[in-house]
Amino acid sequence: MDESVQIFETEAHELLDDMEQSLLELENNPDDLDHINSVFRAAHTIKGSSGLFGYECVVTFTHLVESLLDRVRAGEQEIVPELLTLLLSCCDVMAQLVDAAIADQDGGDDEVQQKTLTLSQQLNTYLGITPADTDQTTVTTAEPGMKKFEPTDIVLGDNWHISIHFGHDVLRNGMDPLSFIRYLGTLGDIVNLVTLWDEMPAVDDMDTESCYLGFEIEITGNVDKQAIEDVFQFVMDDCRLYILPPLSNLSLYENLIEQLVNDGSLLLGDILVQSGAATQREIDEALQHQEGQQAIGQSEPLGKILRQEGVVHPEVIEVAAKKQQQVREKQNLAGKSIRVSADKLEQLIDLVGELVISSANTKLLGNRTRDTALIESLENMSRLVEDIRDTGLGLRMVPIGETFNRFRRVVRDLSQTMHKDIELELSGGDKELDKTVVEKIGDPLMHLVRNSIDHGIEPAEQRLQQGKPGKGKLRLNAYHDSGTIVIEVEDDGGGLSREKILAKAEQQGLINPSQTLTDQEVYRLIFEPGFSTAEQVTDVSGRGVGMDVVRRNIESLRGQVDVESWPGKGSRFSIRLPLTLAIIDGFLVKVGDSSYVIPLDMVEECVELSGMAGGEQANDYINLRGEVLPFIRLGELFQETQNQVKRENIVVTQFAGQKAGLVVDELLGEYQTVIKPLSRIFAHLDGVSGATILGSGEVAMIINVPELVQQVAMNGGWRARGGGGLEMPSMQAH
Repeated sequence: MDESVQIFETEAHELLDDMEQSLLELENNPDDLDHINSVFRAAHTIKGSSGLFGYECVVTFTHLVESLLDRVRAGEQEIVPELLTLLLSCCDVMAQLVDAAIADQDGGDDEVQQKTLTLSQQLNTYLGITPADTDQTTVTTAEPGMKKFEPTDIVLGDNWHISIHFGHDVLRNGMDPLSFIRYLGTLGDIVNLVTLWDEMPAVDDMDTESCYLGFEIEITGNVDKQAIEDVFQFVMDDCRLYILPPLSNLSLYENLIEQLVNDGSLLLGDILVQSGAATQREIDEALQHQEGQQAIGQSEPLGKILRQEGVVHPEVIEVAAKKQQQVREKQNLAGKSIRVSADKLEQLIDLVGELVISSANTKLLGNRTRDTALIESLENMSRLVEDIRDTGLGLRMVPIGETFNRFRRVVRDLSQTMHKDIELELSGGDKELDKTVVEKIGDPLMHLVRNSIDHGIEPAEQRLQQGKPGKGKLRLNAYHDSGTIVIEVEDDGGGLSREKILAKAEQQGLINPSQTLTDQEVYRLIFEPGFSTAEQVTDVSGRGVGMDVVRRNIESLRGQVDVESWPGKGSRFSIRLPLTLAIIDGFLVKVGDSSYVIPLDMVEECVELSGMAGGEQANDYINLRGEVLPFIRLGELFQETQNQVKRENIVVTQFAGQKAGLVVDELLGEYQTVIKPLSRIFAHLDGVSGATILGSGEVAMIINVPELVQQVAMNGGWRARGGGGLEMPSMQAH
C-alpha cells in the first residue's frame, strides 16, 4: 500500500503541474479545447484516484473544480482572467490537500481548511449553487444536463428513459405492445409515458392488423439496462429500442469505466458492456453498422456510431474513449520507461566512477607489460567503460524546461501583485543537464526573476513615457557552450545604475572613492552580502540578502554568474554551469611534479611556446596567427618546482567567447575524469573546481579555467610575479 500511495503522490503532482501549465496556456488562448480538456482530465483523474484511497476531502473539493471545468468544456462558462486565477488557486489547494491526505490528515490543517472553504464558496457561485443547496460536510452539484432525446419532447432527468418503436408485424405475430409495458411496470414505477404517432399513416392507407405506435417511457427503480432490454426480448427483432439511464448513473458508469480500463480491458465495446452503459445487442448492432461502412470504404469509429444512434450517453462514450487512450499511452510508455529511485541512480554513478578509476589503473599496468594482445584488450575495455559512463550520466540528464515552466506562474502572480504587465519568453527548454544541478539552480533563478520583475521592469506608465511598449518582457534562455550550459535571465527594463551601485558600495566601504572600476567590476558588487540599491523594501526584494545567495549557490555548483546591463534598455544575468558534477572528459597535463586536469570541452588546441616566443618570454601574451592570446604560467602561479624541460606548451582554452592560454610542461592527453569534491580545508583555493584520482593513485587537481583567469586578471596581471602566485598544496593519495 505504501508503494501505491507513493505512485499516487507522484502522479497527482505530475497531473497538477500539467493542469497548471494548461491553465497558463489558456490565458493567451482561452478557446483552446485541447488545454481545456487537459485541465478537465487532470482534475477527473485526481478525483478518481483519491477516491480509491478514501481521501474524501480531496474528492469533494476536486469534484467542485471538475463540475466548473465541465461547464467550461461545454461552453456554458467563458474563460476570463478572474476564473483562471480561481482555478490556479484551486490547483494549489488541491496539491496541499493531496499532501495532507498522504500524511494521514485528510483535509489539512486549519489554514488549508479555510482556503478550501473560501474557494468552495467561490466555485459554488460560478456553479449557481446557493448555501442552502449545500450541506456543511458534503458539497453536491448537479450533473451536467442532457440534450433532448429526439424525436420526443421529453427532457431526460433522473429516471430511466426508454424509447421503443414496435414493428408493423408485432400484432400479426401475436404480441401485445401493452403487455410489455405492463411487465415493465413490475420492475419499477412508470412515472411518464408518451405515445408516439409519428408513423401513423393516413386513414385510407392504414392496415388494421399493423402496429404504428411507439412509446417514450420514463421509469424509476433499482434496475439495470440489461434487465430493461430483457423485457422486450420477444420483439427485439421487430422493434427499435433505445434505453438511456438516469443522469445520476453517469458518475457510476464513469467510475466503473475507470476501474475496468485500469484492469486492462481496452476494447471500447467491452468497456461499455461491462460497465452497464450499453448492452451486448447495442454493441453488436453498432459493429454490424461499422462493418457495413467498411464494405463500401467508409468507416467511422464505434464511439461515433453509438453517439449517432443515441444508445449511450455522449459523456460516457467520451470518458471511455479518453480513458482507453490514456491507458494505451501508458502501456506504450511502460515498455520505454521505468521509475528508478534517485538513491539507486546516485549509487550507480558512484560505481561507474570507481570503474573508470580502476580501468585507468588497469590500463596503466597493462602498458607496462608491453603485451600487445593485453594492451589491445584493455583498449577495448576502456571504450566499453566510456560507453557505460556516458549511458550512466545520461540517466541523470533532465531538460531545463521543467524548471523554466515553474516561472510562468511566478511571473503571472508577481506581475499582477505589482500591477505590471509582463510577458515571459522561454527558449532552450530542451537543453539537458544533470538532475542535481537542476534541483539546485531553482532558488538562484527565482531570486533573479523576482529581482527583474521588482527592480528591472518599470510600471507601464513609466515605460510609455520612455517610448517603450507598455508590456515588459522577461526572457529565460538556455544553450550549450564549451561543455557548459548557459542560463540567461534577461529583461527590457531600466538596467543597472552604475552611479547608484558605486555610491552604495562607497557608503558600505566596499570600495575606495579613488578606485577606477570597469563596468563588469561595478556590476559584480551587487553580489556582495547585504548590498541593495532598492529605495524601499518590498515583500519581493530589497533587503540585500538575495544576490549573494545567488552567487554562493552557483559557485557551489562550480559555476559562475556574469552581468551585462544597458542603461534604459535592460540587463542580462548569465549563469554558466557544468553539465554534470560527476564525470567529465579532461585533458591531463604536467606542471613540475604535479598533474592537472583541464576540462576537455574548453580546450581548443595546444601549441609550443618556446618556438613561438623565441626564448624567455617577457610579456604575458603571444601572437597566435594574428590574434593576441594572453597566457598564464601555471608553474609560477601554483609555485610548482621548476623542472628543466626541453620545451613548454600552451593549452589554448576558450570559454564564454574568450580565449586564454595555460603554460604547462607536458601534455599527457585525454583522460576520463571522475570529479571528487574538495573538503572544507581546501575551500579557499582559487581556480580549482575539484580533484580526481589517476590510475597511478596520484591526485590531480581539476582547473576551473574561468575562475582562474578571472582571479589572475583581478590580481593585476596575467602572470604572478615575484613569487606572489596562488598557493596550491601538494596532494598525494594515500
